[in-house]
Amino acid sequence: MMIGIEKLSIHDAEGLFQFESRNRAFFEKSVPSRGDAYYQYDHFSRGLQALLDEQAQGISFFGLIKNSQGDILGRMNLVDIEKEEGVGHLGYRVGEDTAGKGVASQALNLFLAEHVPQLAVKIICAKTTTDNISSQKVLLKNGFEPYDMEPEPKDDFLHYRLNVVE
Repeated sequence: MMIGIEKLSIHDAEGLFQFESRNRAFFEKSVPSRGDAYYQYDHFSRGLQALLDEQAQGISFFGLIKNSQGDILGRMNLVDIEKEEGVGHLGYRVGEDTAGKGVASQALNLFLAEHVPQLAVKIICAKTTTDNISSQKVLLKNGFEPYDMEPEPKDDFLHYRLNVVE
């Protein structure tokens, strides 16, 4: 499947809202709910504008994984970019229809090659729950190494790190 990663823009609002709403139950099986308000378009729009403001400040990059028809298949984000330390924190998700098809691995590979060099980070951190084997495979396949485990009341988290080659 041919995919690309596009930088989030205000023009993606309706499509992203539909993607998130359509996949809500699927996402909430593995990550905490964003709450009912997130799925009300006015609230969603305000949140989207806040993300775009962060992106404009250079402290985050929000990407959309899209197929060749322009359909949103997932998200690929680097947030809390610490410019002085050169560290960013990775987050990603793919929709239920796309899960298990290698799209997340392919997207992360594209993201690392096409977008990360412009973000001036040296280290990318990521975390996943211990039972999210698929996400662990995506990270390992793309060169991330586990370095810590964080016990939590509900789920334990595995922490991963990638030293970016310049």
